[in-house]
Amino acid sequence: MKLIGSKTEQEIRKLLIKSNQLLFESEEKKRLLEVIKCFYPEMITAYIIYWIPEQGEDIYEILINDSIISEIELERNNSEIMPKVETMTISQYLRGLNKQYQIKLAVALDLAKHDLKYKG
Repeated sequence: MKLIGSKTEQEIRKLLIKSNQLLFESEEKKRLLEVIKCFYPEMITAYIIYWIPEQGEDIYEILINDSIISEIELERNNSEIMPKVETMTISQYLRGLNKQYQIKLAVALDLAKHDLKYKG
């Protein structure tokens, strides 16, 4: 998907940048970051594409670098329970994805490529 700089894209970009900052800098997301680093030691950058706060767990879909999507299920109240982690390619993730999430993924990929260029 080609980005056009629309207002929607700009709003999504702001939210994704904030998610990236929270992931890497906040105490609240420390455990999630540790799980990502454990399962994806090659991770340089990551963007939370989707987050579902369930009753007892949080489910995240995260773009790792610019090549994979990780679905991580973290138990909220018991850090002793191993997280469930699934990995998929970008093309697998895109299958059946609605337009809104296609745009979100395209913006996240753009941000990740920029990060990799300057951090990697």
